[in-house]
Amino acid sequence: MLKIRNLASGYGKIKVLKNISMHVDAGEIVTIIGANGAGKTTLLSTIAGLVKATSGEASFKETNILKCKAATIPGLGCVMVPEGRQVFATMSVEENMLLGGHPVQKQGKAVINELLEHQYELFPILRDRKDQLAGTLSGGEQQMLAMGRALMSKPSLVMMDEPSTGLAPLIVKEIFQIIVRLRDEGNTVLLVEQNAKAALGIADRGYVLETGKIIVQGPAEDLLENKDVQRAYLGREK
Repeated sequence: MLKIRNLASGYGKIKVLKNISMHVDAGEIVTIIGANGAGKTTLLSTIAGLVKATSGEASFKETNILKCKAATIPGLGCVMVPEGRQVFATMSVEENMLLGGHPVQKQGKAVINELLEHQYELFPILRDRKDQLAGTLSGGEQQMLAMGRALMSKPSLVMMDEPSTGLAPLIVKEIFQIIVRLRDEGNTVLLVEQNAKAALGIADRGYVLETGKIIVQGPAEDLLENKDVQRAYLGREK
């Protein structure tokens, strides 16, 4: 579904990603773990078209997304749930959700209503809060709204950037259960997460990013057992 080869990108003269090669297959949860500053957000932002690649290749369902404008990529089926939620605070929950459905708006009101109903079934609290201003929601509710808004576009690939940041452990557990459900419903998830143990606990495969380079990759269960990964990212070593 997503294939990346020798991808490099950054900000001005600052080179952040250095020849990244990876792939995400349909129906997987693939996680990218690493310390702050490793380049995780830059990687997702480059795939989403928000940061310009300086070299390499990236294709999504055979489309060269490096040549696409950021505004067109959700319409291809690739969406990003940004770090920090970034909901529209002065708009209602439902207005935020309907904005997320813009890429499929041409499919008609019935499709939009069906998508909206599915998000309310997935996130029941959002139905209760649908007329409430998004800025008045709790952090966990805003994270659910950001996820629901992204899912309104009927994506094939959902990229999530640090969904657990700033949330209580019980809410984090709920968010990760929802991510697993998304995969079980046929979605594909690319998950960037500092909570390495939680991410690897639900992922099929993982990549470890360090200073802009992938240093380890493999099945999630193998990474959980890897002594270097344990020491650096899981806070333990067997």
